Amino acid sequence: MKLNTKRTVLVGFAFLSICAFWQMYDNLIPKMLTETFGIGESFSGMVMAADNMLALFLLPLFGGLSDKCTSRLGRRRPFILFGTLAAVVLMMALPLLTDSYHASPAGWQIPCFILCLGLLLVAMGTYRSPAVALMPDVTPKPLRSKANAIINLMGALGGILYLLITTFLYKTSRDVYVSYLPLFAIVGGIMLLALAVVMFFVNEPKLVAQQQEYERAHPEDTLTQVTENGEMLPSAVKKSLAFLLASIALWFIGYNGVSTWFSVYAAKSWGMTLGQANTCLTIATAGAIVSYIPVGNVASKIGRRKTIQFGTLLLAGSFFAAFLYTLARDSFSPVLYLLFVLVGVAWASINVNSLPMVVEMCKGSEVGKFTGLYYTFSMSAQIATPIVAGWLLEHVDYKVLFPYAAIFVFASFVTMGFVKHGDNKVEAKKGLEAFDVED
Repeated sequence: MKLNTKRTVLVGFAFLSICAFWQMYDNLIPKMLTETFGIGESFSGMVMAADNMLALFLLPLFGGLSDKCTSRLGRRRPFILFGTLAAVVLMMALPLLTDSYHASPAGWQIPCFILCLGLLLVAMGTYRSPAVALMPDVTPKPLRSKANAIINLMGALGGILYLLITTFLYKTSRDVYVSYLPLFAIVGGIMLLALAVVMFFVNEPKLVAQQQEYERAHPEDTLTQVTENGEMLPSAVKKSLAFLLASIALWFIGYNGVSTWFSVYAAKSWGMTLGQANTCLTIATAGAIVSYIPVGNVASKIGRRKTIQFGTLLLAGSFFAAFLYTLARDSFSPVLYLLFVLVGVAWASINVNSLPMVVEMCKGSEVGKFTGLYYTFSMSAQIATPIVAGWLLEHVDYKVLFPYAAIFVFASFVTMGFVKHGDNKVEAKKGLEAFDVED
């Protein structure tokens, strides 16, 4: 059995679009709220949690709706098309309102900014689950960790494109106001280009038909862990799923707490500009990029659960080490680059394997629903963490950010020990042979 790498890469452009957007959103929206509009960290954290609150309902809703879609474009592509176009239009209003407020503050600008932000989050919520579900739709179960490695690689590419652009585009002092309109326009262009690739080069109906034909010919490779009628999970599988979803929530609480507030944290604690802060995130993303494919191979040999547990230990340890460093110094040092590399490796180990473990427990016709379930728990966890972390930064100390994250990530290591289903230990070929293309 061989993974069709070319096909997986093309499917991954949808995730590239999503990750480019969210990297920009997490990076810039807190700065706009706190630095331009003068909103406190606690309320800004509540605004940042709104995307996760909406996602709690939108992702499973549109994941389930896409399962039932019968469009000639396929089940997923209509949602990807509409969601991307609506998001690009709405996101361009945000920097325009921010620039307007900086030039001449008025009472109507903040409500309009929040309204546009809300509509934008709804648009993004319509196509995230369908875009992610597209990979399992066209990939046999034993190969989904490897395929998810490539999908995450594409997502990381979207994120690192944004980070590299900001690193070179914004080098001015943090005391000088800069417009983010060019940056929003560039990211919008990336999203439209990625959409064009998916719409013109991914023939979803044909690929899904091929996958269904494969499943009929190889039933031994497509066994699910649900009951025969698919209506109810066995109790043992339910227990594993519950602990897996709890683990997902815990590591997202820790990781998202750092990713949401890092640009503000770096400016406050280390006196760094946006470009300098994004250099650190670029290093972490690079660590993830070089790890995705090796992690997929490792998981196929030792199992997804053990690979995830390794990632959670490494991530918690890296966050705690960053905390120890900041206790000793109040300025950034290149020594910390190593920690950001390790953060990237750890996050890759977790991300590559978590979604395949969830969808392993469902039948093919419910991939969108279970993908939505995955995002329900990841996003619901992230509803709380921007608010809690923001409150801690504002009312306790900025130094609590890293230990806060380390505690929750380590807790996910513990809960993963109770997950007994959704694993896959198919032996993989070595090196690039594991990714031979079937055209």
